[in-house]
Amino acid sequence: MSTRHQEYDVVVVGGGHNGLVSAAYLARAGLSVLVLERLAQTGGAAVSAAAFRGKETRLSRYSYLVSLLPEQVIGDLGLNLALASRGTASYTPVMRDGKPGGLFVEHDEGEATRRSFRELTGSDDEYAAWREFYADVAEIAHAVAPTLTQPLPGERELRDRVDPGIWRDLVTTPLGVVIESRFTDDTVRGVVATDALIGTFASLHDPSLVQNRCFLYHLIGNGTGEWRVPVGGMGAVTTELHRAAVEAGAEIHTDAGVSAITTGQGGGGAEVTWHEDGTAHTVSARYVLANVAPWVLRILLGEPEDTESKPEGAQLKINFLLDRLPALRSGMDPAQAFSGTLHLGEDYTQLQAAYDDAAQGRVPAALPGEVYCHSLTDPSILGDVPPGTHTLTYFGLHTPARLFRDDPEVAKALAVERAIASLDQHLAEPIGNCVARDADGNPCIEAKIPQDVERDLAMPGGHIFHGDLDWPWAPHRTRLDTPAQQWGVQTDHDAVLLCGSGARRGGAVSGLGGHNAAQAVLASR
Repeated sequence: MSTRHQEYDVVVVGGGHNGLVSAAYLARAGLSVLVLERLAQTGGAAVSAAAFRGKETRLSRYSYLVSLLPEQVIGDLGLNLALASRGTASYTPVMRDGKPGGLFVEHDEGEATRRSFRELTGSDDEYAAWREFYADVAEIAHAVAPTLTQPLPGERELRDRVDPGIWRDLVTTPLGVVIESRFTDDTVRGVVATDALIGTFASLHDPSLVQNRCFLYHLIGNGTGEWRVPVGGMGAVTTELHRAAVEAGAEIHTDAGVSAITTGQGGGGAEVTWHEDGTAHTVSARYVLANVAPWVLRILLGEPEDTESKPEGAQLKINFLLDRLPALRSGMDPAQAFSGTLHLGEDYTQLQAAYDDAAQGRVPAALPGEVYCHSLTDPSILGDVPPGTHTLTYFGLHTPARLFRDDPEVAKALAVERAIASLDQHLAEPIGNCVARDADGNPCIEAKIPQDVERDLAMPGGHIFHGDLDWPWAPHRTRLDTPAQQWGVQTDHDAVLLCGSGARRGGAVSGLGGHNAAQAVLASR
């Protein structure tokens, strides 16, 4: 398939959601834009698919919830996109002294939440600590969230907007120290801690504070930190972004794998080479926006592959299709328990034990993870199915790629077995009794380890954030001389900018990398 031009204002390498955001903004501004996507469809990790033969239910196959996507981006691009709130914030089933129970947190916390804390912990003290802690989180979220679609603020500028004690607890002190000082109950401590470990393999006491950065990103989206369900599945996000980019005039090629980016031609700019329809193609561009991981970008720029700096993903994703929701041993209504985040094996001590196991090269004996039932919030994804059918998504923590390196299939099978066991211990019957069967009679269970994510999506090491997250501000003495530096999307090449999760303000389905790279280009004209 030939291109419209041999020269473009911008070539976007990678048609994931961030690349489409960039393309839509820049094409709307009148620039000529070419998007090159390696796969047969755009969207990257933000896609929906009918994963099981004979079942038309469309699952959010990789990414699954939305928090950081700014309302500003949705409005700017005219996206017809609905994000639905879940009725329950979270439910954590527990077994104490042989008795099943749980911690229930409402979306809008009220008496049921207070009562649940009291029944679990024996007093109102822990709930008071919970409310105080998340009020502190809200203060930093309200300070940071508005800056995410602006040029990078300086660290001092943001620090001065936040109470010094809150800044100390969330930005400069390992999160584990803070949790241990502010909470006493093992389960409550764990529920707080899990947001620091999604897609991030680290101890809660890691001196690098990577866990703190992960925690902050999970709780600042649009100033509230709420994680919502995209109505129609994650593919609905991509469909709208694709439409917005094409209607604005962007040219999009799929099955177009980029093999090289060459910089330094006379007059600046860069050339991009890709293969499509069995033929090599090359175009030139004033700017190349890289919606690939920085580690991959360096290879495309001609640098040798550096295995030492390769990111490492750390998650197990399991998609289920169920004939019915299972009952819980605690007696909690499944429609309430599964409609939010269901925490499994995520007591604070369990998280530490799982980290210790994985750090020593073992699949954790008790695997921590979280379960989501999107179809309770958005039944439209189910399609024509029998009454009672539901999706279930499991996201496992502390499963770094190294655990699957030597024998991926055996290690994956063990991890899936332990993930299911962590759920089964809280159910009145095994989840296997509830799993639907596909057209071939096989259980509707699909598992993805980091190696699968790398193979499917070219995310190095299967790292869902393209690498460790950065603080969403400019550290003291950071150079902010150019628009690319000011927006946190710079590389070592003036004509090449980051527009994906590897940008300073990246990670998750946010569109931030795409928005900020586009603004840097527009500011450079």
